[in-house]
Amino acid sequence: MAGNIALPLQEFIASLESTSLPKILQVCSGVYFQGSIYEISGSEVCFSTGDLIKVIGIELQSVSCEDVTNNEKFELPITHTGLFKVVPEQMPYTSVEEMLSLRPVGLDDSLPFTFTSHSKMTFGSLKLGAGKALTVLSIEKHDGEEDLVRCHVKGQTEASAEVCIPLSSRGEFSECESEECYTLKEIMASPCLRSRRFRFVKTTKCERILILSPVYQVQAIMNLRKNVLRFPSSLEVDVVDVTDVCKDANFVTPLNLTEVLSQPDESFPVVAEILEEPESRSFFKCAWLPGLVKSTNLILHKKGTTPMVLMSSLKGRKTQQYFLVSLQYGGRFRRRPREFNSVYEVYVASTQTHNLTVSVTRNCEEVEEEGLPGLSIGERLQIVDCTRMELPCENNKGEKQSVEALLCYRLQEPDDEEEDEDDEKEEKDKQEEAKEEVLLPLYMQGHFVEVLGENKKYKLCDLGKEFSLPLDVKVVSRDTELETDPLVGFSCLRIEGAMLEPSIQASFPDRPDHCFHLLPQWLSLSVSFTKDALPWPRDQFPKCFTEKVSEMTDTFFYEFRKKGNSDEAPPPRPPKRDMSSSNLVKKKSKSTKKSSKAKKNKDKSVLTEKLNDLTLNHKKRPPAPLPPDGVNDEPPPLVPRKYSAADITSKATPNTYVKINQSIKRDVCDVAADVESDHDYETVDETLVAVVKTAQENVMFY
Repeated sequence: MAGNIALPLQEFIASLESTSLPKILQVCSGVYFQGSIYEISGSEVCFSTGDLIKVIGIELQSVSCEDVTNNEKFELPITHTGLFKVVPEQMPYTSVEEMLSLRPVGLDDSLPFTFTSHSKMTFGSLKLGAGKALTVLSIEKHDGEEDLVRCHVKGQTEASAEVCIPLSSRGEFSECESEECYTLKEIMASPCLRSRRFRFVKTTKCERILILSPVYQVQAIMNLRKNVLRFPSSLEVDVVDVTDVCKDANFVTPLNLTEVLSQPDESFPVVAEILEEPESRSFFKCAWLPGLVKSTNLILHKKGTTPMVLMSSLKGRKTQQYFLVSLQYGGRFRRRPREFNSVYEVYVASTQTHNLTVSVTRNCEEVEEEGLPGLSIGERLQIVDCTRMELPCENNKGEKQSVEALLCYRLQEPDDEEEDEDDEKEEKDKQEEAKEEVLLPLYMQGHFVEVLGENKKYKLCDLGKEFSLPLDVKVVSRDTELETDPLVGFSCLRIEGAMLEPSIQASFPDRPDHCFHLLPQWLSLSVSFTKDALPWPRDQFPKCFTEKVSEMTDTFFYEFRKKGNSDEAPPPRPPKRDMSSSNLVKKKSKSTKKSSKAKKNKDKSVLTEKLNDLTLNHKKRPPAPLPPDGVNDEPPPLVPRKYSAADITSKATPNTYVKINQSIKRDVCDVAADVESDHDYETVDETLVAVVKTAQENVMFY
């Protein structure tokens, strides 16, 4: 920067010609010593001391007007239609040549113009007094002689004359105010006019003397800035022109992967440097992902579009895994029966598979009120169509309800015994006649498994052509080109969907032939193209092996499902339980409860009637008598237990713990009835009394 002059940005840009671009400027110290930050049109522009700015274009946007009397500034658009007059300079010129050289526009274009001399002038026999106005008409040039200025002079009697004045004439000359008017575009187009002062024409502010300065929109690039910067030239920073010193400076332009895709095909292969690492929350779980580190180089081989499918393992003891598989995968697959946990899932599969047949894997109880049929394990159902069915229950208004249902044929299990062709035909005819129609509401929960009628092997590309997705498969033969095939060993894999992804084939410099796919839609990465040489001889491209299977995270699976199922309708909800149907169930349950309660009450009433009938003298039973006065609190005496023949032969001693006081023992029937008693005991019949008496005797000997 030594020897260079620092200028305000606005002054420097105003002095530039479009043909001299590009120019490299360096921000030097000025009003902002450490850095300058501006917010322009919602975007932040930052200039720090020492930054290099490469100006690649300028465009006139507006004109800054400064009032010389009070330093007030305002801007006018370049399309402003007002006119301006040049304000004559107050300082006189010392020669005619100096005055003509500082004309605001070309001399020929500005003629005629008028000036005065502050002193007397004598040209031969012609004498001009001080303050006499002279109008310049033309410039006369003669070879070998001094140039002359032809001027028109008016006398006191309105007489006029022409006089030739040498350009070298000296004195004090002042220009007179010209009647010539200019627009803003005309003023900004002339460097001489931009150096003059102006005033408005035919406005209330015509007395204001203005200095007009152009305001350009500067288009520039900076190191490590992705986009072309656009900022006004009126920013208050000082710059130095360092174009000659830094003409070989390399301005690195960061590119994201989407921008890399927009590069021409001739740009590949190329060595690129990673400027910004992927986010920590990545969609990939690949071996090459940890290698994408800042300042690491990548070889970008080519760009293109890669067809892929997303596979997932079934939920089980192990964590569910997800894989993004290229259609170039060379393994073989065999279809696996799909499992369904609702009738709606069966319906969705039937729209994708013609003549879908499923088998019931769990019993379903019949619920007549909700229209749910009974299904048994092993029953085969052939899906026919989606229709509507009426439910037995009614709504509050007494109207029948109808819901969407799946029409199926309940198929009979074929016999395993060998049959002749005629018998087989007869059996098929019988089955056709014996087909039972079953209506399954779409909201019905159930467990079904798909019935497959073939055991063929398929390539991955053929599966997408012959079947609709999702599809359950199993790898029966691995891809021999892969060192380790991660898809082998799974009992079942589900192909969730297919995608056509824009991709960039890339590799690391230490293994340029082992390539992988960078997916711009799913990977955030910032790189810059370098001029480093490729790690192979020129025009001898290596034979590349591209990774065909990439493990993904569950986050990728969920985002993929969001994009794929954004317009998919949700499964139907079961109809609301109307009061009629709920009352029907309640009535049924209430009637059951009432019948059981009535039955209990009936049994109780019968028993009570029998007890009442057996009451002695048809009177209420008296309360229990009090014990006699001679009874103390000692335990009752032991009574020998009655033993059976088996007990007698046993050596075990009898239980003597229970004692019964025989003196307290009385017969219930010997107690007189107390009519005045408040206790209302139920009476028993003779049969029940005998049963109770036998039980008491047995308890005595226990």
